[in-house]
Amino acid sequence: MTVPAPTGPASTGPTPAAVEETAEAEAERPFGLGSSPLRTDALPKALGIYPYAADLWAEGLLWGAVLRSPHPHARILSIDTSAALAVPGVQAVLTAADLPVLGSPSDRPVLAGEVVRHQGEPIAAVAADHPDTARLAAASIVVEYQLLDALIDPEQAFHGPPLHPDGNLLRHLPLRTGDPEAVGEVVVEGLYQVGRQDPAPIGAEAGLAVPRPDGGVELHLSSTDPHGDRDRTAACLGLDPERVRLVVTGVPGAAADREDASFQTVLALLALRTGRPVKMTLTREESFQTHAARHPALLRYRHHADAQGKLVKVEAQILLDGGAYADVSAEVLAAATAFSVGPYVCPNVFVDAWAVRTNNPPAGRMRGEGALQSCFAHESQLDLLAARLGLDPLEVRRRNVLATGDPLPTGQAVTCPAPVAALLDAVAEVPLPALPVADPDTDWLLPGGPGGAGDPAAVRRGIGYAVGMCHMLGAEGADEVSTATVRVSGDHATVICAAVDAGQGFATLARQIVQSVLGVTEVYVAPVDTDQSIAGPAARGRHTWVSGGAVEKAAQMVRHQLLAPIAADFGMSVELLSIADGKITSYDGVLGMPITEALEGKELWATAQCRPHPTEPLDENGQGDAFVSIAFCAMRAVVDVDIELGAVRVVDVTVAQDVGRALNPGQIEDRIEAGVAQGVGLALLEDLRTAGGVLVNPSLTGYRLPTALDTPEVRIAALLEERDVVASFGAKAVSAVPAVVAPAAVAAAVRAATNLPVGRLPIPPEDAVVLAG
Repeated sequence: MTVPAPTGPASTGPTPAAVEETAEAEAERPFGLGSSPLRTDALPKALGIYPYAADLWAEGLLWGAVLRSPHPHARILSIDTSAALAVPGVQAVLTAADLPVLGSPSDRPVLAGEVVRHQGEPIAAVAADHPDTARLAAASIVVEYQLLDALIDPEQAFHGPPLHPDGNLLRHLPLRTGDPEAVGEVVVEGLYQVGRQDPAPIGAEAGLAVPRPDGGVELHLSSTDPHGDRDRTAACLGLDPERVRLVVTGVPGAAADREDASFQTVLALLALRTGRPVKMTLTREESFQTHAARHPALLRYRHHADAQGKLVKVEAQILLDGGAYADVSAEVLAAATAFSVGPYVCPNVFVDAWAVRTNNPPAGRMRGEGALQSCFAHESQLDLLAARLGLDPLEVRRRNVLATGDPLPTGQAVTCPAPVAALLDAVAEVPLPALPVADPDTDWLLPGGPGGAGDPAAVRRGIGYAVGMCHMLGAEGADEVSTATVRVSGDHATVICAAVDAGQGFATLARQIVQSVLGVTEVYVAPVDTDQSIAGPAARGRHTWVSGGAVEKAAQMVRHQLLAPIAADFGMSVELLSIADGKITSYDGVLGMPITEALEGKELWATAQCRPHPTEPLDENGQGDAFVSIAFCAMRAVVDVDIELGAVRVVDVTVAQDVGRALNPGQIEDRIEAGVAQGVGLALLEDLRTAGGVLVNPSLTGYRLPTALDTPEVRIAALLEERDVVASFGAKAVSAVPAVVAPAAVAAAVRAATNLPVGRLPIPPEDAVVLAG
């Protein structure tokens, strides 16, 4: 088998002086938990030498390309591949008829054979000796379609013709608690819409498949769930999972799932059919068409409160557009429903939530899924309630905040720390940023940027608050488990764990854990592949808890192996020995042995699992202990709005977040800033638009992402460290909840500046224009 390797300029590497200087600087840094060491991948990424899947190469390489449907809904009458097969250099052409297994583990076909249900759905695949040849051959395949009416309005899915044998309803989840006849003295209602936000990874999907001598295949992918992707691919190929090996190749950041089963299965099948390595890199347009985006949502809310602003009842209807296939829509709906009231106490809650199929692009897992959509709605409702009662928006929130021990609307008691009131106080105490000064040199700070057509006199400043929550780990009975091995030899340690570092910094955290437990400074984290034990997907911050917990347990077992003989020699228990500052010391100070001396000539290792306490599915009334733990965040956003043009500039975002325990403060701040940037993108810019089910802007020029000039100053008011006693290290995941809260905070600030309802995300300019008179 040929081993893929990066080629070209990327193989040059840093100069010896640069490496030595970086190593010296790193050696002087504090290490272990609580410190903020340099990320393990920082230098190669900064120097441009980090190998991504698109950099892979193998001897005898072929290139793959896929023919995709231009229509959102059509029946396939015939597929003629003869022209493609006649193209010189083409080695294989595949259609649904060539698949070894009919169907797939999900409701999404690998290649459409009878019906296409969304634009961009794969129909045929080609392998050729040059990428241009493969694309030319794919384009020459003739498909005869019978066009069908596209169902693009999720509200019509209940009554429209079924798009799938299972129907259009993916899940209906009612939530019922309290007295349905309860009413409040004050009632506010709102209708809210959340658009389709795409993860828009800078590195598009790419991969390499290499056939194995045993009839299996080896996949090199930027997967965030290697064992899950391996198992889905093996099922589609009709192979035992042991005959499919997946090697994780540099993940270029991931705020959502990286690959769908179609991409990796087609790649593997082309390699098996040709007997040669096959590489495929999607175009940016293909990437937008195929990977899952955030679920668009329509939310109707009615809040009842008493005259003091205390919530009496919340009624809501939530509709999620799941696109053509089920994927994870049921999970996303559970989060949207359970967190529909937000981090507030309300005795009476009545919600109906649905996820439906349409012929729109696929929707799936993306940071803060479900909770984000509900957060925008419930925070908008709290602003309406404050305005109706003449209360400060902060005050109405303070009067309703959730605390540890309070129940969620699902009946589950919040047993983890829930310092919501403290978070609100923390953001409120930070001084506001200065007002802009009339200065020609700073006109770029105005909404619209330099040279904008707006009048500075039309700029209004707004201040908005929002607080939100999201769950960590899987929910509703998901079996969360991870396995890790720690091996110590001489003066260095190795961590083997199939937890993918998708940008959240797990590899750095794993090093810190071993350094803290064993006192070894040199820690190597092995590359991830499916020959290792399962660790699960890199989603919902689970690797900090589950995989970090497994690494800690394995390291503790090695620690006991190391200290037990020493303790026996001195006639004391292991618990009376400690490891710190590179030394093993006893409680009485008699023993002071360097850790390197204790490890000399030894090789120790241990494997351990971490499995959090089980959860249960929500019942027919939306009741049940469905979540392992919850994270909370509060924000204050400051915006400047040109009320004539509707242009918005986010000036400042102040964040307070409960983190349980700050394992790496620098990394936490980085993740909060990233979440805020993603939330600001959804609030003002990011909208993957469709017309009749066809994507309008599938490019990085048409799909607007926030740049450095769009990203505000992010100030951390507080990282509250109230440890969650059931979590590994007491820590909570930090990446998702800032992205959940930021859009609601920005919308609240625009609402304050314009005194307009602001019921859509992203906020279109017309929704921020104040008409004269």
